[in-house]
Amino acid sequence: MKLSILALFHFCSGDRMNGFDGSHLATLGRACTHSCGKVLTCGKGDDKSNAAARALSLRSRFRSLDLTQDRLRGSPRWLEKCMTDSKDLTAHRNAIDAIDQNLVQLLSQRVKHASAIGAIKSANGADYYDPSREAQVMKKLSELNTGPIRDETLRAIYREIISASIALEKKLVIAYLGPPATYTHQASIRNFGISLEHRPMKTIHDVFAEVESGRVDYGVLPIENSTEGAVFHSMDNLVESDLLICSQVYLPIEHCLLSNSPLSEITAVYSKDQALGQCREWLRRHLPDASLVEVASTGAAAEKAATTPGIAAIASELSAELNNLSILERGVQDSDHNTTRFLVLGRTQAKPLGEGRDKTSLVISLSDQPGALEKALQPFASRGINLTKIESRPSRKKAWDYYFFVDLIGHITDPVIAGAIDELKANSLFVKWLGSYPNC
Repeated sequence: MKLSILALFHFCSGDRMNGFDGSHLATLGRACTHSCGKVLTCGKGDDKSNAAARALSLRSRFRSLDLTQDRLRGSPRWLEKCMTDSKDLTAHRNAIDAIDQNLVQLLSQRVKHASAIGAIKSANGADYYDPSREAQVMKKLSELNTGPIRDETLRAIYREIISASIALEKKLVIAYLGPPATYTHQASIRNFGISLEHRPMKTIHDVFAEVESGRVDYGVLPIENSTEGAVFHSMDNLVESDLLICSQVYLPIEHCLLSNSPLSEITAVYSKDQALGQCREWLRRHLPDASLVEVASTGAAAEKAATTPGIAAIASELSAELNNLSILERGVQDSDHNTTRFLVLGRTQAKPLGEGRDKTSLVISLSDQPGALEKALQPFASRGINLTKIESRPSRKKAWDYYFFVDLIGHITDPVIAGAIDELKANSLFVKWLGSYPNC
């Protein structure tokens, strides 16, 4: 049997057919009969329910089409193309479904192997989180990737795969400078994925204390910003703590001005000292009369702005969503290349990668005499070791006494690096190794 073409069109498009005259429907009918007549025809083995099912399928296609009179007048073959495109769409979706089935099976196999590795690590007392191994995996993925998916996207996908695998082995807990939605929270998720527990801390000192006590496995905290420089609270705690740096995370920072009050009514802007410094010029130009108030974190600033009229916060878009705040302005940082470096702290050292893909951090104290700094640097220069950072910080033990924080390329287990550090100790009052970790 055959369904009525005009009746089917009314069924498929409903009220959308109002205003079409007989010639328009005739054009549509000829195109449909030519391109999808098989859909409208039932064979001997079919019944009315099958015909109805086919009609419902066609109806869903029709309701997604751009059925205008101009479309029908100008292009009689337009419907033929739409129906062909619909068949192609179905074919691609079927292919994706088949690929997804294979992907799920392969992911299950991968996780089983990861679990077996976790069991071996547990038996040998090794850490479940292995930043050096993860760096090798990410490098290999970039080498295998031929596109069109970007390396960054592929790494993000595998970050969650690795995170889910670790979660099956052990529920790692990571402390970070909170509250939720801070940039440190985002850096923690970028490094560990969403399958592990991320626990907010009120201060940087609290992050150190939680890891040192064993109540959490790792800590994440900011150490320096490309615009505003070092985070001194993190540096001071590194000197006193026995924790080691085992990884680093670079996070591009886009600051937003958040408030539920209009810009003209803002009397004070709250944020972390670093964030206020990164937006200093923008604030001077746009809110010259507003008070700038430092708080423990950008997340705490957002919480304050959410409860107090006339208060704005400099924080992330994620903080706006979490605290139901309006984004008054985006990108209020003074530099378009604003990036913060975060450190991951633990109790064990990362294994070496070699080939210049490791970084080592030290803190040293020198005697107060001419040429002391030159003598301290000579062991590295003579061995061709690249120093990527030297920064001084008051020791807080006596006036005008300083620590020097040094970052260099290489791993503590490299004989060349170890030799340079041994020579450095002979010319320094104090040398402390803070950790060696992947430089990627």
